[in-house]
Amino acid sequence: MKKITLQAALELVRDGCNIVTGLGAAEARAFMEQVHTLAGRVKDISITNCLPMGAHEYLKREYADTFRVNGWFYCPALRDAHPNGNISFIPNHLHLAGTKRLAHSKPTIYVGAVSAPDAHGYVSLSVSNTYERRMIDAADIVILEVNPNYPRTFGDVEFPISRADYVIETDYDIPVLPDAAVSEKDAIIGKYIADFIEDGDCIQLGIGKIPNAVAQALENKRDLGVHTEMLTSGLMKLAKAGVITGERKNLYRGKMVATFILGTRELYDFAHDNPAVCIMDGHYVNNPSVIGQNDNQVSINTTLEIDLTGQCCSESIGPRQFSGTGGQADTAIGAQRSKNGRSFIALYSTAMVKDPDGERVPISTIVPTLKPGAVVSLSRNDVDFVVTEYGVAALRGTAIAERVERLIGIAHPEHREALMAAARELGY
Repeated sequence: MKKITLQAALELVRDGCNIVTGLGAAEARAFMEQVHTLAGRVKDISITNCLPMGAHEYLKREYADTFRVNGWFYCPALRDAHPNGNISFIPNHLHLAGTKRLAHSKPTIYVGAVSAPDAHGYVSLSVSNTYERRMIDAADIVILEVNPNYPRTFGDVEFPISRADYVIETDYDIPVLPDAAVSEKDAIIGKYIADFIEDGDCIQLGIGKIPNAVAQALENKRDLGVHTEMLTSGLMKLAKAGVITGERKNLYRGKMVATFILGTRELYDFAHDNPAVCIMDGHYVNNPSVIGQNDNQVSINTTLEIDLTGQCCSESIGPRQFSGTGGQADTAIGAQRSKNGRSFIALYSTAMVKDPDGERVPISTIVPTLKPGAVVSLSRNDVDFVVTEYGVAALRGTAIAERVERLIGIAHPEHREALMAAARELGY
């Protein structure tokens, strides 16, 4: 292991390099903020990322000839840069993202943020091991941005700093994801879902206002466990309140198991040196066969649009990539493999779009058919409960005709008649 400057690290990049960086807050911020300076000196550089937290210079159109960027999960910066022509999405289920990518291409350089080393010379991957350790093991060159502001977490994230080829000492603030304000509509949906959650259940929450509302609605539950893709601020607050104990879990009793952490500074402080927080390989955490080993596993995710047969488009608007599949299918399927497990997909009954005159108007998110080009993130075969502010539709085991009735029953009242007419025309 050799300590080097950021400039020296950048000089390790050669023509044709395949660079992989960490997910979310585990992204190598210092390196990624300056990698654009290599334009004109190197060519044919591939960068693979996932939910990057910064709109870095290398994403701009003027660098499109130098950098080819592939993302496992789109964020606003990747959505905005996609029209440049060098940004592309990697279809994936989270638990297979790393292994399938490695089957396709090996990283030349892995660069990511880690915690400061402890007294024994061990660093922690800190806020993500979704795919990071696998990439470290496979990369020709490993560069770590060691940062004392990153929490030291436990699980299968610790390894000796000597494992790295190069270390850059940094001191930037860890990126935060502020808590989204919960609306009245969110609270209604959260309450519907919370009514299905029993004391002792093991939960998984996704990202966004609705999952935050669910967390708030669980404050009176007892002995909840956590086996989740993302450890959120809402889950942290429930743990601090004594609602989450993990005492009834089958796997890792008493521990909150996740594959990455993203949220507030309070969340990172909570995770630091906390043996109750267990950050593990995404290939393990999100494996449906593993998830199903916890009894009473409950999965809670959101979607953008659902058709009357139950197909969920959770990641695109028509053909335009908006986010990613992430662990939605992993967790929904895994929860239904669990003894007494349940899976919830939540969405608002309407969304606002611009009409031809540029006016914002509401449209139904429960639709006869998905938009042309829309991505099916969760197949209709794997949908369980669907929730809007108008109620809960239980779809497990139902025929198409029953689904049509139940989904229209939770659609916005102003759209129900049109949906029923469309269903008849489609022969449902």
